Amino acid sequence: MKLLVTGGAGYVGSVCAAVLLDAGHDVTVLDDFSTGNRYAVPEGARLVEGDIRDVIDDVLSAEHFDAVLHFAARSLVGESMDVPNEYWQDNLVVSLTLLDAMRTHGVTNLVFSSTAATYGEPDSVPITEDAPTRPTNTYGATKLAIDHAISSYCSAYGLGATSLRYFNVAGALGHAGENHKTETHLIPLILQVALGYRDKIMIFGDDWPTEDGTCVRDYIHVGDLADAHVLAMESNSPGTHRIFNLGSGDGYSVRQVIDACRAVTGHEIPAEVAPRRAGDPAVLVATSAKARAELGWNPSRTTLRRIVEDAWSFTEDLGDRSHAANS
Repeated sequence: MKLLVTGGAGYVGSVCAAVLLDAGHDVTVLDDFSTGNRYAVPEGARLVEGDIRDVIDDVLSAEHFDAVLHFAARSLVGESMDVPNEYWQDNLVVSLTLLDAMRTHGVTNLVFSSTAATYGEPDSVPITEDAPTRPTNTYGATKLAIDHAISSYCSAYGLGATSLRYFNVAGALGHAGENHKTETHLIPLILQVALGYRDKIMIFGDDWPTEDGTCVRDYIHVGDLADAHVLAMESNSPGTHRIFNLGSGDGYSVRQVIDACRAVTGHEIPAEVAPRRAGDPAVLVATSAKARAELGWNPSRTTLRRIVEDAWSFTEDLGDRSHAANS
């Protein structure tokens, strides 16, 4: 299939593009490199550089694409509350522009990178797809608005689409891994301590109602996540919008993640307890039973040890390349 991957220079988008290429698909990556990395665009993919709002009509009119996998978005929760106008523009407006261009040029298959942030504070865990959606930040609100728009386009125009709501994505797949310009995710931050880029890792609260007092989160390997995108794309049905949670179904505490990183890296990794952050839930864990049943999704890499091992291999390699470039 001829596929367009928007945001294909980002973390999840680049891994998914690589998996699609390995599966024999023809892949074009569209990215403006506002947050993505040029080296992350997988070899074998064609690259179109530009803002979706400026170039998408030309891209879709130049050749016919069988499907679009849409990853392009801004995704920093704190930033979304500081500059909400930019998030509504860069997430919702960009996505509406893409949907209209797809309708104009007859592209009827879409996989959308959504988020668990659409749920906000859950009433109960594990979180199912029919849980109330009450986002507590602008980022989650923009993604939920896009989900609603996709449902409307599916109903009115025959689009076949799947939204995949991620929980905590981690790990790496070969040379594709997590390297954000502004890093906020726990595992890469811990590994930066192991490499000496940070003095310590902060634990925000050790008095939560969990087994060891630290927050519990659900982690999913980025390679398993990419597999779910392929399955979704291959099974989309015209006029139907499906929504699936993607997580492991298991939770790990902050201390458990730190201990796993210590075991894998062999580094002490100093940690310091700080006050709780406002808005942090004690436990966020998903159930992915629906994705397993309806997509046939069978995550095979999602253990904490495997996630950390793959992330560490990527991080070490990235550090070696950065050192060589600066030598």
